[in-house]
Amino acid sequence: MAGERILVVDDEANIVSLARLYLEQDGYKVDDASDGVQAMEMIRERAPALVILDIMLPEMDGFEVCRRTRAISEVPIIMLTARDDDIDKIVGLELGADDYLTKPFNPRELVARVKAILRRVEGRPAGIRESIHIGDVTIDPARREVTIAGKLMSLRAKEFDLLHTLADNRGLVLTREQLLNLVWGYDFYGQTRTVDVHVAHLRKHLAASANLRIETVTGVGYKLVG
Repeated sequence: MAGERILVVDDEANIVSLARLYLEQDGYKVDDASDGVQAMEMIRERAPALVILDIMLPEMDGFEVCRRTRAISEVPIIMLTARDDDIDKIVGLELGADDYLTKPFNPRELVARVKAILRRVEGRPAGIRESIHIGDVTIDPARREVTIAGKLMSLRAKEFDLLHTLADNRGLVLTREQLLNLVWGYDFYGQTRTVDVHVAHLRKHLAASANLRIETVTGVGYKLVG
């Protein structure tokens, strides 16, 4: 939502300037930090609506900033990587990042992703919704909690959103592109690894369930059965 505060963390001044230019054109307020330590201070003190976080930072790298941020906040994080390498992206997602872009990036795409993520966060929760009960699993949208056989699961925000979406469409096959749009809130840009990583995480949690599981439909996508 325009007018919200975005924190851009990068030690490359040209990247910060480019992001600032396009974000401010869309009405966002932009703070910046050039190292990981400063970034953590600003996350605590300024409470940004979203963080754009480079991986390669002095003092403390982006992975560590992401890990420490997730210990205190669910603020959305878009990670930037200079390498078109799945390892960086997977590690970032596993640490709790919401999205990633590879440098050099199209600044319009960056703004589009910022808007999409903030729309999703702003729209949650959309009124009180009834809990979903599937076997020994209960999904409570109002509290954003999942229990398996009465035991509370520790899910990250995106993991909850993904499970909730699959549960709302139980038995139906959803493509990676559909899940990317429904859960992350933006159109398909050609990278669906984000969905695969989060499905892998959810499967680890659901291993505790006696009957609920996520099935892969080869060449199509995923469905929740149980």
